[in-house]
Amino acid sequence: MAFIHDSMRGIFTLILVVLVVTVGISEVLAQSETGSIEGRVSLRRSGKPLHDATVMIVQSGETTTTDDDGNFRFTDVPVGMYDVMAWVSALTSETVLIEVRPGESTSVNIELEVSPIKQEITVTATGQEQTAFESVQKVTSLDSFDLSDQMAPSLGEVLDNRPGLAKRSFGPGSARPVIRGFDGDRVLIMKDGLRIGSLASQSGDHGEPIDPTQIERLEVVKGPATLLYGSNAIGGVVNAISGHHELHERPHQGLRGHLSSVVGSNGGHFGTSVEAEYGTDHWLFWGGGGGQRRGDYDTPIGEMDNSKTRISNGMTGLGWYGQRFFASGEYLFADGRYGIPFAGEFHDHSGSEGPDQEFEQEEGQAPEEEELADVDVSYRHHFVRATTGINQLGPAVESFKFSVSYTDWSHRELEVGPGDKERVGTIFDNQQFVYRGVFEQARKGVLAGSFGFWGMLRDYEAVGEEALSPPVDQNAFALFTLQEINLERVKLHLGARLEHTRYEPRGFVERVHENGAGNEEEGESRELVSLPSRKFTGASAGIGARFSLWREGAFVANYTNSFRAPALEELYNFGPHIGNLAFEVGNPNLQRERSHGFDFSLRQFGSGARGELNFFVYNIDDFVFLAPTGGAVDGLIEAEFDQADSRYVGAEAGLDLRLIPSLWLNLGMDLVDAKITETDTPLPRIPPLRGRFGVDFRHQGFSIKPEMIVAADQDDIFQTETRTPGYAVFNLKASYTLPQQHFTHHFSFNVFNIGDRLYRNHLSFIKELAPEMGRGVRFAYVMKFF
Repeated sequence: MAFIHDSMRGIFTLILVVLVVTVGISEVLAQSETGSIEGRVSLRRSGKPLHDATVMIVQSGETTTTDDDGNFRFTDVPVGMYDVMAWVSALTSETVLIEVRPGESTSVNIELEVSPIKQEITVTATGQEQTAFESVQKVTSLDSFDLSDQMAPSLGEVLDNRPGLAKRSFGPGSARPVIRGFDGDRVLIMKDGLRIGSLASQSGDHGEPIDPTQIERLEVVKGPATLLYGSNAIGGVVNAISGHHELHERPHQGLRGHLSSVVGSNGGHFGTSVEAEYGTDHWLFWGGGGGQRRGDYDTPIGEMDNSKTRISNGMTGLGWYGQRFFASGEYLFADGRYGIPFAGEFHDHSGSEGPDQEFEQEEGQAPEEEELADVDVSYRHHFVRATTGINQLGPAVESFKFSVSYTDWSHRELEVGPGDKERVGTIFDNQQFVYRGVFEQARKGVLAGSFGFWGMLRDYEAVGEEALSPPVDQNAFALFTLQEINLERVKLHLGARLEHTRYEPRGFVERVHENGAGNEEEGESRELVSLPSRKFTGASAGIGARFSLWREGAFVANYTNSFRAPALEELYNFGPHIGNLAFEVGNPNLQRERSHGFDFSLRQFGSGARGELNFFVYNIDDFVFLAPTGGAVDGLIEAEFDQADSRYVGAEAGLDLRLIPSLWLNLGMDLVDAKITETDTPLPRIPPLRGRFGVDFRHQGFSIKPEMIVAADQDDIFQTETRTPGYAVFNLKASYTLPQQHFTHHFSFNVFNIGDRLYRNHLSFIKELAPEMGRGVRFAYVMKFF
């Protein structure tokens, strides 16, 4: 219990320091003199006003939207120098430096255009909109036009090859993001700031139910983003933001939305989606739906059998937004099916017992003639959410927002035999109820912040061949705070989170042990086991600082001491797990992980160059990992969940440099080195050194970008892995963006793997059997109306 005592003492000390600093500095530095900012936003090429454009004061993060004539106004702005910027759809502006004088109104006109480099906007890093350049966290933010340039049915494929991001998969349908080498329970996937409740973190053959064509913006917060969203997000957070109403939580009049479509050659890729929001008076209605399909993909050595993917989804919502109070409700559903290539080779049907009976053997067919079954995953996802909030609460607390959600996730692992006969091997069900309340503090001079609470009730159950754990109830509760001190050239973040998690297994489980005898009955022993309940309480705390070096440059440093409770599967799994290619043996005696994370960043954002260099170090005490025992069961490597200290070290860099007015150089790289420090053993499935080299020729809304993606050999490998050769892949991307007063059209064209290069992804569980996709062409179209 010593670590709990030390952690809680540290968190309470930090909170006390935050409160003392907040009270003391607010009295000294709070400004009483204010002014206002007003202006007009228009389209540069035509001069026409743009309504519903977002305007931001960069330093404070305060935002507003333009009216039908493109006008906006900020009131009660403390005197000082500010950068103001605006954006709508893919149109953005450069920042405009203005001075606010006491009692005066400063006027500014802002023109929007299609820009070769644009400010990335994030809401995930702090819960409030701000630019990624101003953020203390490292953030990657992609709008729907960025996503269309690499559209795919899974999040992992869309984010792959961006600095610090890779994909883990058991085939394209299950591709999931890997952040700085972290995977599984250490990467949190959210939809509109709440957990989506899937089971993709548990297994390499489970995918996420998010369709990238339905996303308004996709944000990735790297580093130990544990303070606001969860103690398990040591690697980072991926947040899919669905619409304009999620960003601003206020009504707009009239209709806005988007239409997306994609079609591709390799595997017959096709997808489309539509989403719309309609506002009238205080009411806002929204809805939409769509899907994607892709058949078996082609590689330089032939077609990958059973690599198909199908996803479909829909949503509807209603909200009422008043001057002080708002409330909304939303329902989303998704269902899909994707193949797991080569999974049938790892399944043993003999003597197995699942929810359904075995395939019927055709008359006259000998047992040895039975064909291997394909393995598919079929899932459905229901998500209901209600959100309410109140503004202008008082002098100390500006607003309160409360959200509750209910998730019903179920997926079936299907074995498809001769004649397309299906047998259900395993059924997974996961229901969870999540609630989250956040109090936003009123800004007092240089001080701002938020605090809140979060809780989750979860009911997990699996039935069938891969029901590796008993039914488990999981309860969690957390308190958190994030405080900001924004001085003229220095911004400080101080945050803390206290979280409690409890696991309650239900009933007894049967453990079957292989004793190695020649006869199957003699070689097995069976016992009924009651697994223990476990509870974990821990604290996370962090401090970050952003130093403005020059107008277009900044240095950022972060330190986070974070806690992670073991995941359900790490504690209780026992049995053959095809999705991870291991016979897993859980350890109900695992202790919590304690991570010490250091993150440093040097940033530059100007009209002629945008670049960022990041360096990170994570030292993780009692890191949980699968340790091979040296044995094999059912043809799979036997591995126990064990703990040892580990270390992650890495770097990321990106540079967009204007060579001449119409030509830009694009460079990027990333590197991760992760090891068990006690034995100097490399951890499994760590991305190799990678680089990106390209140019971008731009003329008005037209862009053409040839690029080369390179990866070095990955021979720093875990004992169960094999070396993965390096590769170089050439792509060609082209796009055209046509902005208008009420519409923006974006056409993109992508020729990928032009040389039809045979290469393999080191993070794929089946890389020896299934190489990556060969040559293909993809065309996408996105229209936004507002």
